[in-house]
Amino acid sequence: MGDLEPVSVPGVRLGIDPGDARIGVATCDPSGILATPVETVPRADGDLERLADLADELGAALLYVGLPRSLAGGEGPAAGKVRAFAQELAVRVAPRPVHLVDERMSTVTAEAVLRERGKKGKKRRAVVDQAAAVVILQGAIDAERTLGRPTGEQVQVTGEREETP
Repeated sequence: MGDLEPVSVPGVRLGIDPGDARIGVATCDPSGILATPVETVPRADGDLERLADLADELGAALLYVGLPRSLAGGEGPAAGKVRAFAQELAVRVAPRPVHLVDERMSTVTAEAVLRERGKKGKKRRAVVDQAAAVVILQGAIDAERTLGRPTGEQVQVTGEREETP
């Protein structure tokens, strides 16, 4: 299979792009080859339950949450909100692991792809969160193939952090 060899940790993964108003969700095949959009979850009461339900319905083995960083790699207030969100999500989906992965430029990349495909205005806004989740997840599963293991920073349910390159 060459560059498309399955990763050493098989199973469906979810990619999650948490925003202030909406949460984009993507999934991949159990071999970790291709990320595809799933849905956009409104940010409101019940959003974490919906994500946990999706993880159950899709049989997710692992969840990747996009962590916003500055272009220089630093973290601001938005990253703090995502870390708190990922912590709550990790508690809800345990024992499934949740990993934070760098999402720099994912929304910009998703917007550009959708623009190229002719999606405009409301149609683009309706799917940009899912498209950003696809970008986040595809980057993570591509990194998995290189590393032979999950990538990013695993969210510890106890509040401790464990860093993996």
